[in-house]
Amino acid sequence: MEIQNTPLSPSSPSQREALMRAAAQDLEVTFLAEMLREAGLGETRDAFGGGEGEEQFSSLLVRAQAEQIVQVSGLGLAEIFFNAMTEVSHEK
Repeated sequence: MEIQNTPLSPSSPSQREALMRAAAQDLEVTFLAEMLREAGLGETRDAFGGGEGEEQFSSLLVRAQAEQIVQVSGLGLAEIFFNAMTEVSHEK
């Protein structure tokens, strides 16, 4: 879901909308991943011996799970974020 090699000023309104939708989804993924971590989903349980490596990989797992939740149904935050970005871009 990361935006790579994109120009700073999109060439068309549809490209700009696609970039804003991707950014809105990324914000929802980040928010959801943080909520899942706070709920204890990414806590290490010494299943593989613990340590720094397990902590690093568990955060990647939580992020991947949040991405899947957003892809399947999401919380509806991406649409709210997108609408807010659209309003701000129309004011300029």
